[in-house]
Amino acid sequence: MHEKSIDLLNRAVADELATVHQYMYFHFHCDDQGVDLLSALFKRTAIQEMLHIERLADRILFLKGDVVMEAAAKVEPIHDVKAMLEWADSSEQSAIRMYNQFAVECAANADSATKKLFEDLVMDEERHYGQFDDEMENVKRYGDSYLAQQAMERSRAAAAPQPAGPPKAPKP
Repeated sequence: MHEKSIDLLNRAVADELATVHQYMYFHFHCDDQGVDLLSALFKRTAIQEMLHIERLADRILFLKGDVVMEAAAKVEPIHDVKAMLEWADSSEQSAIRMYNQFAVECAANADSATKKLFEDLVMDEERHYGQFDDEMENVKRYGDSYLAQQAMERSRAAAAPQPAGPPKAPKP
């Protein structure tokens, strides 16, 4: 009865898994380059995408389907921060289009709950797109100095004097 919805949900799981893997890869590399703001954004977004997978899996199981945990794509080895943001922009736009289409298909199959789930995910993906698009605009506007500033802030924090000796015990 709900085979089409289960198929769409599993396609979404596969896409979300690939995105989680890619965003965590970006998080690691941004962290390694000292670009802390973008590193945190990629990590936070990957966690939100994991929560999407959980919601999709819950719906699949409710419909008596099986969750297929296979990523739709392998991680692309991208190290350039601007290219990472371009990938994220494109990925979020693709997810928005896909989930809108899946919502239409679920409506045609009289599956209102799955339709609503895809509509809810569209809103999250639009927010993600907005965040990555804002960061892309910052990189375009300020160039390498925007990224260098983030790395310098990390260096400055690491070079700050630290208190000597063991930490003081908290007062009761």
